Amino acid sequence: MGQRTRQMSHQTHGSLYVVIVLCALLLPAIPCQSQDPKVERLLKQGQAALDTEDFATAVSVFEEAERLAPENLAANRGLLMSYLQSGRLTDAVDLGKKAVTRWPNDAQLRHWLGLAYFKKKTNEPALEALKRSEELDSSQFGIHFDIALVWLSQEQYSPAADELEKAIQLNSSDALAHVLLGRAYQNSNRTVKAIKEFQTALKMKPNLPLAHYHLGFAYASLGRDQEAIAEYQKEIAHSPDNPTVLYQLGHSLLETGDGKGALTSLRKAVELDPQNQDAAYDLGKTLLLANDAPAAVAALRHAIELKPTNPSAHYQLSRALEKSGQKEEALQERQRFAELKKKQTKSGGMATARSQ
Repeated sequence: MGQRTRQMSHQTHGSLYVVIVLCALLLPAIPCQSQDPKVERLLKQGQAALDTEDFATAVSVFEEAERLAPENLAANRGLLMSYLQSGRLTDAVDLGKKAVTRWPNDAQLRHWLGLAYFKKKTNEPALEALKRSEELDSSQFGIHFDIALVWLSQEQYSPAADELEKAIQLNSSDALAHVLLGRAYQNSNRTVKAIKEFQTALKMKPNLPLAHYHLGFAYASLGRDQEAIAEYQKEIAHSPDNPTVLYQLGHSLLETGDGKGALTSLRKAVELDPQNQDAAYDLGKTLLLANDAPAAVAALRHAIELKPTNPSAHYQLSRALEKSGQKEEALQERQRFAELKKKQTKSGGMATARSQ
């Protein structure tokens, strides 16, 4: 899509996959056992607060438990999770580093430390912690999933796909994992496999956010624009003000010759996201096809302001200016187009350059 890169949000998935109960806060090899009654009561209170998403209370309770019993693994796990869920990421990292030094073979602590690093946007230590967690316990869906999130955030699609394949082997019923695997496939030139993943996800959850969008994008990248349009329209039904979906719908409508439909979608896309150069460019092209040269000039000038080095925008602007009777400016834009075209190097990879 001419650098039409639209990434899905890379949120940590800890709130869904880090499921803890009181006994699970202890080392797997250690059963729940008698301990200081006050500490035991605090652990139960902290767990109850986590269960109800009262993270401020959870932090307070687990801090007290950890103060009373600093060598208690459950207290450290609970406090680390509470810091993570309440957004106290620096505290989570500090505690996590100390905790993994004390319990170096605890997969959960490594996992949550990795999530804390990831939320702080420090991907290298996040990967290190998560990979160590995976070495300690490769049977956890969430660990593979979260490693994949880090890779996706770095646009490293092949290793992300590897981790998501492992995750799906452990839990094939997670629709979001299938969507993300589809994205990883799509961006590593495995579009047919991507389509299958998106379709699988939609069978599980027909209204899963952005799933129809990603399926439509995959169809469009293969030139199957009518199928793409159908999927984009399904997504728009649930997200009518998503400028990315509106733009892609408009682009596909333009490709099929539906100028009227394209104009409606592209106008709304530009209104919602004025910084989208691709939408402004397509809007200019569509207006030119509709013989509205003055409006086309305005849209294309805006596209050039956003990306002056796009030769196609200068070419289309030259045509719109010529139709508007501005011959001298049209010639200048055509010369600018020729200069930029000479500077362009041949692009490799996918012919359409459409990535997501």
